[in-house]
Amino acid sequence: MIRKLPLHVLAMALMAMVAAVLPAAVQAQQFAYPAKPIRWIVPYPAGAGADIVARTIGTQLAVDAGQPVIIENRAGGNTALGAIEVARAPADGYTLLSADNGTLVFNPALYRNLSYNPVRDFAPVTLLGRLPMVLLVGPSSGVKDARAFIEDARAFPGKVSFASAGTGSPQHLAMELLERQAGLEMVHVPYRGAAPALADVAGGQLPVMMCDLAAARRFIQSGKLRALAVAHSTRLAQLPGVPTFAELGMPQVEAAALMGLVVPAGTPPEVVAQLQQSVASAIHNPAVRRKLAEFGVEPVGDAPAQFAALLEDESARWRPLIRELNLSLD
Repeated sequence: MIRKLPLHVLAMALMAMVAAVLPAAVQAQQFAYPAKPIRWIVPYPAGAGADIVARTIGTQLAVDAGQPVIIENRAGGNTALGAIEVARAPADGYTLLSADNGTLVFNPALYRNLSYNPVRDFAPVTLLGRLPMVLLVGPSSGVKDARAFIEDARAFPGKVSFASAGTGSPQHLAMELLERQAGLEMVHVPYRGAAPALADVAGGQLPVMMCDLAAARRFIQSGKLRALAVAHSTRLAQLPGVPTFAELGMPQVEAAALMGLVVPAGTPPEVVAQLQQSVASAIHNPAVRRKLAEFGVEPVGDAPAQFAALLEDESARWRPLIRELNLSLD
């Protein structure tokens, strides 16, 4: 026999159920991220490698998230202007910063009075991608392979000059690393950016430089520059015939421009986690991966903890070299 409960008992039971469900529903509503447009700061000019990567990923992120992703270029101060802008922004996950190893690893060692602190001011989200470094010479060079270049440079200490995108840049430090591993002594000629340095090497004004594939790919494809070796653990799909430095007996010569994503420190962990998942999903979209690969970027999209561990390893690896070279930008 089924007993009918009094109405007041049913009402009390219903109220208890609502009370149990309501907090979770309110919490879910409060955590509707993203609920408004996302502002993505790129501390480089429009058209730069970091800008292209951010726009490629940001376009897909906007589609997936259902909210606009607005790319803002804030170049200047060796990326410090954009970094400060984000460090001072609300810690709510709606202001992002494209941060490379220059911003997060090199600058603290290059500047005695840096206007931001990477550890204190930012929370890592994910590594967007790696831009492996490639050893390049101009077409007028008689050097055909990396071994021949190293032998020639070793035979004439202090006589070979190399170009870079600037003092303390990933391109500069990658060549300094090669110098130490190969026992070379060369003269550094810094430029204001990779483009003019590449143009002068292609034109024969300087014989050699180390540069990321993303910046150099068109010079290589057009035959204006010759790739001799890649500073990567494996050969690059875009340059299958070019050996790694490890194949040449120098496994320590690995270097890349690292493009990461950070948010202001204090951003709620659940927002960081959601943002990382959304960005990683955008990165792994087949069309996005294909475009990044064509540009010379190795897509990643790792977890915040992995990105943080990588930054610690990179700091331990590169900052002693910067101190050894006595490099300073202020």
